[in-house]
Amino acid sequence: MELTSCIIWFLYVSVSECWHLPDSEPPMYGQVQSPRYPLPYPPNLQQQWDLSVPEGYQIRLTFTHLDIEASADCHYDALTVLYDEKVLGKFCGNENSADGHHPGNQPMLSPGNRLTLVLQTDENNPERHQNVGFSAQYQATDIDECSAPEPEDGSGPLCSQICLNTLGSYLCSCHHGFDLRSDQRTCVLSCSGGIFDEPEGHLFSPGYPNAPAHAMSCQYIISVESGFTVSLNFTDNFHIESVETQQGPNCLYHWLQVTIPGMEPMKLCGGKSPGLMVTNSNTVTLDYHTDNDGLSNGWSLDYSTDRVKCPFPRKIAKGRVTPILTEYLYRDYIFVRCDRGYKLMMDDHEMESFSTMCQSNGQWHLPLPECHIIDCGDPKPLLNGGVTFLSGIQNQYQSAVQYRCNEPFYSLLGGGNVTFTCEEDRKWRANNDIVVSPTCIPVCGHPTKLIFGYQRIIGGSEAPDNTIPWQVLLSIDGQRAGGIVIADRWIMTAAHNLKTNGIAASNETVRIFMGLTDAKQTGSPLFAASFHIHPEYNNPNLIEFNNDIALMKLHNPVTFHSSIMPICLPAEGATYVTNTIGLVSGFGVKKNENNQNTLSTKLMYVNLPVVEQETCLTSVNNLKQASENVPSLTDNMFCAGVPEGGKDSCQGDSGGPFALMEKGKFWAAGIVSWGVDCGKQGRYGVYTRVANYLDWINKTMHEN
Repeated sequence: MELTSCIIWFLYVSVSECWHLPDSEPPMYGQVQSPRYPLPYPPNLQQQWDLSVPEGYQIRLTFTHLDIEASADCHYDALTVLYDEKVLGKFCGNENSADGHHPGNQPMLSPGNRLTLVLQTDENNPERHQNVGFSAQYQATDIDECSAPEPEDGSGPLCSQICLNTLGSYLCSCHHGFDLRSDQRTCVLSCSGGIFDEPEGHLFSPGYPNAPAHAMSCQYIISVESGFTVSLNFTDNFHIESVETQQGPNCLYHWLQVTIPGMEPMKLCGGKSPGLMVTNSNTVTLDYHTDNDGLSNGWSLDYSTDRVKCPFPRKIAKGRVTPILTEYLYRDYIFVRCDRGYKLMMDDHEMESFSTMCQSNGQWHLPLPECHIIDCGDPKPLLNGGVTFLSGIQNQYQSAVQYRCNEPFYSLLGGGNVTFTCEEDRKWRANNDIVVSPTCIPVCGHPTKLIFGYQRIIGGSEAPDNTIPWQVLLSIDGQRAGGIVIADRWIMTAAHNLKTNGIAASNETVRIFMGLTDAKQTGSPLFAASFHIHPEYNNPNLIEFNNDIALMKLHNPVTFHSSIMPICLPAEGATYVTNTIGLVSGFGVKKNENNQNTLSTKLMYVNLPVVEQETCLTSVNNLKQASENVPSLTDNMFCAGVPEGGKDSCQGDSGGPFALMEKGKFWAAGIVSWGVDCGKQGRYGVYTRVANYLDWINKTMHEN
């Protein structure tokens, strides 16, 4: 690319006119080609190319092709290369011609940043169809001014001390202790006010290892980042004039004073190197003084830095410090971790994690914490039970406890004894590694006292205390009825007790008494939170007792004890075996001494056998022939009693239990439902078959 843009008119005579572009930075590279290249060049041609690159660069010219008519000394056609009118080369021919002068593939280098190319051809060119001229590339190449010889005018080197080559130019610099003059070439002594803040470096006196020409007072300040300390290491070649005395060298006129904060300054002189000097400071001041008399060759040192040390951390009881190092330095971190079952504590506050850093003053920025044993807190209280500590310090890590239920009224869900241990996650965990909440479930059907001679059929008798703890006395609008405790908030009874003539009783009219054997000692009643009458019970005229079952939910759970315990519900697939003796109880009507019906003030019981269903059906059908108001017997009912009569449930017993015993536990086989008269020969009491309603009972209690 040419510096000057030219428009050339070829008339087979040499004519050229040029217009200069506005001043701008010359290009760094370009291409030059003969006219019409790669076609043969025309005759009678004289063309000039003026190439230039920025100041401080040379031009590297490389011919990629040159084919000009060959002649001796390139007399006829020639390409001439000039620098400021000085011919650098004159070329013609091609690589294989015997005559002429070919530049070859080696680049030409201009002395400066300019170069001129002139192509001249004559009017005869017998080979013009073969000579295609030339093609060349040029680029700017940096001049290394610092390696050039000194100017011949005697002005001296470009730089008096240090020359730094740069792209397109150069820079002068000075040795330590000297400043560059305004001429940007020569240096003058100046060795005060310098601050050295790099982590390591090299210092020496002006002129070292030679004596300076004049007196001087130099100051060097080494000041590195806080948290680091400086060490000075003087080289062996140390010489500062001194006066020798019996006590050693005396620094009267020449000296190097080392000043460390907090310490007395030290003056150094003599011919022996101080060697390594550890300052334990991040700042050191060096003052070098000489006068015009005497001779001191000076000194040289390397300085380095080391991180400040912090004290070795103390041991942590029930914990550990990491990492373990031989020494701890500025910006090092340490961490404290507690042993399993212990927690980090500082100033009575727990910490999730802890780390501390070695500070620039050689102290840890936080004091170390302590490790305290984990406390799981009090074990969760157990309703209807308690907890016993087996081992360990109360509530602390690895303490072991065992839950117990208030026997014989409650037992642990799942059975057996479960041990809980205080674990590192601060939870009491069972020995199966699962966090559980122990639960005491009521023991059902197992009174603390049994009725003597239960298996023998005997007449109705008063029930001793604590023998029928599931018996409930109901007072409904002043009328007596019975109920059965089946759970701590649930009582089962007959539906007809709670629904008369299609109208359900209100909660306020039903009073509930539990744990009684004497109706005169009722005390304060309980009231139900809700009634749940079987949805298919429909008996507006008291002649349809199918589905005669209902549940009552209490406001609050009842705590079981000897006089109040639940009876078991029937097992899945429970059977009613004919002649199996059941226990019927209640506060209903009984015969007095005059054989009159009267309400009993005592809880009465009678043992009655289960009647074969066909026998019961025959009895009911016989009654229906005599009266149309006799209810029908369904598969949801069964009968109990003896054919000769005299033993039966009666008015006031409705809703009470018919209990069967299996494997030492009583279960609710029936609910006193209905009968025709009480205890008549050939007639039996009819009971709701509870086993048929097990799904409904469980569903109702679960959903409510």
